[in-house]
Amino acid sequence: MFCKGKIIIAFTLLFLIVSCHNSENTKTEPVSVMSDTSAIQKVNSPVFMYGIASDSFTLVSGHIRRNGFLSEILLKHGVSMQEIDQTLRNSRTVFDVRKVRSGNNYILFCERDSTAKVRYLVYEHDPSTCYVFSFKDSLNITPFRKTIKSEIKYSSGTIETSLYDAMMNGDLPRSLSNDLSEVFAWTVDFFGLQKGDSFKVIYEELNIDNKSLGSARIYGAQFNWSGKTITAIPFIQDGKETFFDVDGSSLRKAFLKAPLQFSRISSHFSSARMHPILRIIRPHYGVDYAAPIGTPVRAIGDGRIISATNEGGSGSMVKIQHNSVYATGYMHLSRFGEGVAPGRFVKQGDIIGYVGSSGLSTGPHLDFRFYKNGSPVDPLKIDSPPVEPVSEENKLKFQEIKTVVLSLLGTFN
Repeated sequence: MFCKGKIIIAFTLLFLIVSCHNSENTKTEPVSVMSDTSAIQKVNSPVFMYGIASDSFTLVSGHIRRNGFLSEILLKHGVSMQEIDQTLRNSRTVFDVRKVRSGNNYILFCERDSTAKVRYLVYEHDPSTCYVFSFKDSLNITPFRKTIKSEIKYSSGTIETSLYDAMMNGDLPRSLSNDLSEVFAWTVDFFGLQKGDSFKVIYEELNIDNKSLGSARIYGAQFNWSGKTITAIPFIQDGKETFFDVDGSSLRKAFLKAPLQFSRISSHFSSARMHPILRIIRPHYGVDYAAPIGTPVRAIGDGRIISATNEGGSGSMVKIQHNSVYATGYMHLSRFGEGVAPGRFVKQGDIIGYVGSSGLSTGPHLDFRFYKNGSPVDPLKIDSPPVEPVSEENKLKFQEIKTVVLSLLGTFN
């Protein structure tokens, strides 16, 4: 638990960092201090669900069957086809009933009489949005958006096998491992983690009805990797949030450390390797990442696609020219990413293909190549230069946020 001093630091962090971020598409419920209203009691007050006085109805719940239709459910509970059709006509701009997803939940609000007719149907479209079909006083569909609550949390962990396993052992949101790996993607080799490496993270978790929606934002983090401590401090510069180290240098480099997430290296760069199929010794100028077929492969940096074709033994291959010095190749793909074609410009992180086993391959993997001035080099030994650091005019504000983040990260192990 936080002691009083740590609570002050946490609120200072929220003031300095959270206030720097604009609310975007999702509205969250702020933390508030509730007064004691236990002395005020309402007798027989109605219980509301989705804006409906639910204690006036019998509730029936279920989920949409595969190839099922809402009309089938409603017809079985006393709603006529004419009422259904008119409801859809009245609200065609509110919700397209063709977008109903099999497996999603619904709740019927039925009359408590012999007819048991449905007066409302609530369809849960996603965790935050429901659609209320009314067959009572009017025939229409209205959206109902649940309140999303935001909570600032902190956690730490030590690597035993992988970052993902450490997250699961700590009962942390699954999405947090992806978020953390993206923050440190340019500075930490997640395929080279060792037992004993550790992390700390301060993050925002979103909840609806006491169910976690996952992590939403990272407010500060540290990774101890290969004897180095790398700190990530969020800061908005030029209208965009970027993570910087303690010196104000961006953690975002010109190239990602790896073109895919959560895999393993099955073969390293070598000038003399026994080819697993040809059974001859020859150079292997790349790094093999073993991963399931269909795993997304991302461009490690901005650049122009110079080839996207089948290269015989290399299988389906994409090659990207990043600048006048560097180029990368992605081999043995199962298929190309959407829109991938020679001449197209891609951004760092764009999906350019999917792991496969095309060409001369013993199993699904990505053979990743890195070229410097046309010659192959070991991708794992590339020291990528950072992008723009904190500007001179922003250094004072960055220093304030850095002090708070470091203080809070220092309060827990």
